[in-house]
Amino acid sequence: MPLAFLLASLCGGLGAATRYLVDVGVARLSGARFPWGVPIINITGSFALGLVVTALPGAAFVLGAGFLGGYTTFSTAMLDAVSLWHEGRRAASVADAGGMLIAALAAAGLGLIVGTTL
Repeated sequence: MPLAFLLASLCGGLGAATRYLVDVGVARLSGARFPWGVPIINITGSFALGLVVTALPGAAFVLGAGFLGGYTTFSTAMLDAVSLWHEGRRAASVADAGGMLIAALAAAGLGLIVGTTL
């Protein structure tokens, strides 16, 4: 098990570096003021995590929590919501995804308010 934690840690660093490179690359390519890299990262990370947990369950910790956890943590939250939905727990799925979105927006709004008052 210690080897798995070491590998997950190394993969997490690689995921974070990949996230940075994708974000910067997309920003340069798009030239847009909207941060297109972030949605691309979150969507591809969610898709990749779904693939990993179903196609490579033995590697889910190292690749999922490690690489994709470093690449994006949003993917894990979305997988949880989809898993709840798949289990027939529709209300919990909607509450999970919606609650996360509302809480994240509220926290961002609060950060904006606190930041402008400092």
